[in-house]
Amino acid sequence: MPQSGAQGTANGLSSPFIEIPRADWARLAPATPFTLEESDLARLRSLGDPTSIEQVRQVFAPLTKLINVHVNATRSLQQQRTKFLGEMQRPTPFVIGIAGSVAVGKSTVARLLRELLSRWEDTPRVTLVTTDGFLLPNAELHRRNIMHRKGFPESYDRRALLRFVTQVKSGAPEVTAPLYSHVVYDIVPGERVVVQSPDILIVEGLNVLQPPSSATALSLSDMFDFSIYVDARTQDIARWYEERFLKLQTSAFTQPESYFRRFANLSTQEGLEMARSIWDSINLPNLEQNVLPTRSRARLILRKAADHSIERILLRKL
Repeated sequence: MPQSGAQGTANGLSSPFIEIPRADWARLAPATPFTLEESDLARLRSLGDPTSIEQVRQVFAPLTKLINVHVNATRSLQQQRTKFLGEMQRPTPFVIGIAGSVAVGKSTVARLLRELLSRWEDTPRVTLVTTDGFLLPNAELHRRNIMHRKGFPESYDRRALLRFVTQVKSGAPEVTAPLYSHVVYDIVPGERVVVQSPDILIVEGLNVLQPPSSATALSLSDMFDFSIYVDARTQDIARWYEERFLKLQTSAFTQPESYFRRFANLSTQEGLEMARSIWDSINLPNLEQNVLPTRSRARLILRKAADHSIERILLRKL
């Protein structure tokens, strides 16, 4: 079993997290089933994400085992409570929230977990939904004069997002969510994502760990049975964002319908300057003001090194 590393202190208080170095966490891997192939990983990685099959085996396979433990413990508690109340009640979906900055790699993490968790016999039905579908349409963002704050908490239909997850969590047989296109950078009119009674629902997005807006309000994170924050040094995330922007210039941005088509023909230097401008004016303030402050609310933190590799895991104490 891994031993806890330095737990750190803040204002003289012990940390609520156990810090586990990558090498110690990796010792759990041989006891965890693993069937992912290199071709599967190539399909799941985001553009420019260097996650290796070895990292998936050492980090993500044990993580799915830990989540599996939480799933079965939650189901056991549901069964015991149902027995105590003398009621017939179906198990409700286990909900996982995944948060982190733009360009930190949370989309790859979410897709890997969906793929790996669906291979456990206890949880064959795993659905992934991103909060992008709950962004307000661009026309509404323009009307409110907050297009420059797209991705900030106020740019989402937070009531609709909370209602969606609450309905899934309550066991509704079918729930739908809006569909978002990263190419056109907007909600696709008339298109919906259908979620039908999953064993696990993964909700991935920048602000999914935001606290409630008031002492009496319900927050999205209240619906989560497990939550993950993908973390890295801010300067590393900024560099990854710039690198991804340059790659998008020769791929998605070249599509005729792309919202960012105007950036496709920029020179490398112009593209780099544009990426830095967007990062400094939008993504960095959002990270510092809204996303990073929610890190400590996660059940588990995946801490990345400068090369995107996960160097340690911080697990909240029970």
